[in-house]
Amino acid sequence: MNLKYKVNAVIPAGGTSSRFGTKNKLLEKINGKEVIKYTVDAFECSEIDKIIVCANIAIKDELEHIFRNYKKTEIIRGGATRQDSVFNGLKACECDYVLIHDAARPMISTDLINRTIETVIDKKAVTVVTKTIDTIKEVKDGKIIKTVDRSRLYNTQTPQAFEYNLIKHAHEKLQGQNFTDDAGMLEKLKKDVYILDGSYKNIKITTLNDIDIAKIYLS
Repeated sequence: MNLKYKVNAVIPAGGTSSRFGTKNKLLEKINGKEVIKYTVDAFECSEIDKIIVCANIAIKDELEHIFRNYKKTEIIRGGATRQDSVFNGLKACECDYVLIHDAARPMISTDLINRTIETVIDKKAVTVVTKTIDTIKEVKDGKIIKTVDRSRLYNTQTPQAFEYNLIKHAHEKLQGQNFTDDAGMLEKLKKDVYILDGSYKNIKITTLNDIDIAKIYLS
């Protein structure tokens, strides 16, 4: 891929891993390698020009040590929320397009990253998704109200990718709120966001059980 555009990646890593246990999940090792290192390595091997990791202050020094020899990667301080962390990362970008990816999704492939880059240059705003395969029920007070038509339902993953000025404007306009999904910010502003088929392996590590699944995929 010969890009005439500059593309950066923002990887928010500012969470406290409250649902994971006593250790920060990003530093948990799978086959001797930290979760976040799998994530960053996939981006280092991609067509991305610069990677900005927005770190929780408690692990910032350790991440700087882990990635000290990485040519593309820069560690900066994250924010109090995911939205704050991403905004910090956007302000550190120098690019035409930006990919935003959860640090806790280590099964991301370089191929999917590069396909996301190709798609965002065409579409301006894109999120990686998987088709919902489970039957979904709407529930109220412990009772099923209805079965939701799953033919139009998708599970959102990351990376999400945007024309840089488009997503930076959204963050400026919606600053101080608590969006957990950058595509949702553009939806709020009535902007079009397109989908790109992802992988069911591209799970987000939240609990210790997810580590067991990741060990299988990453072995």
